[in-house]
Amino acid sequence: MRAIVYSRNGGPEVLEVVDRPDPAPGPGEVLVRVARSGVNPTDWKSRQGATATLAFAEQVPNQDGAGTVVGVGAGVDAGRVGERVWLWEAAWQRPRGTAAELTVVPADHAVALPDSASFDLGAAVGVPALTAHRALTVAEGAPARLAPGALTGWSVLVAGGAGAVGHAAIELARWAGARVVATVSSDEKAALARAAGAAHVVRYRDPDAAEQVRAAAPDGVQVVVEVAPAANAALDGAVLAPGGTVASYANDADTVAVPIRASMVANARYQFVLLYGVPTAAKAAAVEGVAAALADGALRVGEQAGLPLHHFPLEATADAHRAVEGGAVGKVLIDVDG
Repeated sequence: MRAIVYSRNGGPEVLEVVDRPDPAPGPGEVLVRVARSGVNPTDWKSRQGATATLAFAEQVPNQDGAGTVVGVGAGVDAGRVGERVWLWEAAWQRPRGTAAELTVVPADHAVALPDSASFDLGAAVGVPALTAHRALTVAEGAPARLAPGALTGWSVLVAGGAGAVGHAAIELARWAGARVVATVSSDEKAALARAAGAAHVVRYRDPDAAEQVRAAAPDGVQVVVEVAPAANAALDGAVLAPGGTVASYANDADTVAVPIRASMVANARYQFVLLYGVPTAAKAAAVEGVAAALADGALRVGEQAGLPLHHFPLEATADAHRAVEGGAVGKVLIDVDG
């Protein structure tokens, strides 16, 4: 099989195209022929050595993907062969990610993909949607698993509504019944956030941004899904409802300054989210919630849905990593199947 590998940490230039023997699934595992591989910021950060040291002699990158089960290991239902699936955490503490024609993952990391969902969509959910699900379910009184109506009566602020996680958060929150406000930096990104389903879109640089959010959510927001906690700390504090939560999944600085007295009065909380360390039960609930949203058609991709797609061939995986590292707006996918 063809695969992309790296054997040392570094820039995109450490990625190489190689031929390797086809892997075989072990007990509890499935073998998947990958159609699409999704690239996330943690993929290039792991390759660079910023978030993970190289634990194997050779690493195939990328956590997310979609394809077809072509083999199963002992203890896995043989009826899964031929099943279309989306993959999550393929490369977490394992040497084989999705930037290869074949990959092996634990059976529960290959989730059935509805016939109505494309491989593009399947490869785009993984890290972004599971992260968004976690961020939307950490607040006081929040459901453990999202479902239609689970957030009825809630107001949610999604910072960076045109990003991959922001896009998933908007769609999941709307599916669950919340009123969604998104903040963006440009007209282009405002159009994407609206296409994703945000009812109100605010330019976060506007001097009256907090007033605009409050006008859309007069009682404040119960949850902020936050991409830039340091830059947005003052705005978040100004719009939180009593008992509200800021769920931060990215770091725009090494530290964040939080107004202690005002946060105490509001009984506010900060929850930091990194998918790979999320408790097992919460991660399982997120997988179930995202799978249900996919089945309901609540998750979408493409510019018309607010998430432009950028396709690269397998041989150009280095360029795909460069695109994500450079802040490409939308979702970067690798067409493994050509």
